[in-house]
Amino acid sequence: MKAKYFKYNLAFKRPSGTSRGVLTEKETWFIVLEVNGRKGIGECGILRGLSADDRLDYEEKLQWTCNNIHLGEEKLWQELIEFPSIQFGVEMAFLSLKSENPFVLFPSKFTSGEKSISINGLVWMGDEVFMKQQIEEKIAQGFNCIKLKIGAIDFDKELQLLRFIRDNFDENKIEIRVDANGAFSENEALNKINQLSGYKLHSIEQPVQKNHTDTMSVLCKNTNLPIALDEELIGIFSYEDKEALLKKVRPQYIILKPSFIGGIKGTNEWITLAEKYNIGWWITSALESNIGLNAIAQFTFMLNTNMPQGLGTGSLYTNNFDCPLLVENGQLWYKPELDWKVDF
Repeated sequence: MKAKYFKYNLAFKRPSGTSRGVLTEKETWFIVLEVNGRKGIGECGILRGLSADDRLDYEEKLQWTCNNIHLGEEKLWQELIEFPSIQFGVEMAFLSLKSENPFVLFPSKFTSGEKSISINGLVWMGDEVFMKQQIEEKIAQGFNCIKLKIGAIDFDKELQLLRFIRDNFDENKIEIRVDANGAFSENEALNKINQLSGYKLHSIEQPVQKNHTDTMSVLCKNTNLPIALDEELIGIFSYEDKEALLKKVRPQYIILKPSFIGGIKGTNEWITLAEKYNIGWWITSALESNIGLNAIAQFTFMLNTNMPQGLGTGSLYTNNFDCPLLVENGQLWYKPELDWKVDF
């Protein structure tokens, strides 16, 4: 078996804002396996400034992985424990190599085009006019679950945006999730969450920055707005540490990004623990290309969850790979009659 890797820079159609700044491009890496003329491809979806494996030796570890591909998937996963995006890339590449079609990793009614996955419509940070425009577009496109990234503009203006939605749609028509990306200070978090709860939201993601678990635990106990941990899960590698975090904080939800938490195996560990402690969960992509998004979507479908997932990021880039994934009326579909256009 031969293995190689290469880098690919994804260019955003429009600069995309989060509370950590504005993104104009997204670096990603691919691992390609080849044996007896068959090929498999996996995406290592690192996000600089956020991923646990944003390290100076990242490319060196990719080279090491390719040089040691003979160790096999299981052994490599253990050796790559501090490089979760490479763990997922290796899992994806081996699944791709074994599959009849290198892009159909989990054959199902999703990949046959018979069933879809419910997803949320993502509203990026920006000025009030831009955010309102996005909200109107998502509702017109048929989304009944909208996720707003908050924390970048004046909080009162963000509340006005929520009021705009609720003046027109109650919680039975439009589910609203908000993602603070750790933007609230510890002193103001509870007050802001209580104000947000008046708009009958589904949940708030990561109200304060990660590693403030004492505060997060207090917030989860003392608010009637469900709290979801997101960045908090990054860099937690052992099963014991994962369990300790959930036992301490007791969040209402956790959000699972396979590229950040050790791919399929890492995600399954978190799900097992979440269900043990009666914690809800959903899966989101982490700005991967359509190759990584495809793998995440197919894996997610196999988990038989009806909750809207965060898988609507395929149209963000000018130079993404043409693929059979399409979003229609708030649903992600795989259209097998459409072709992949990827040369690897």
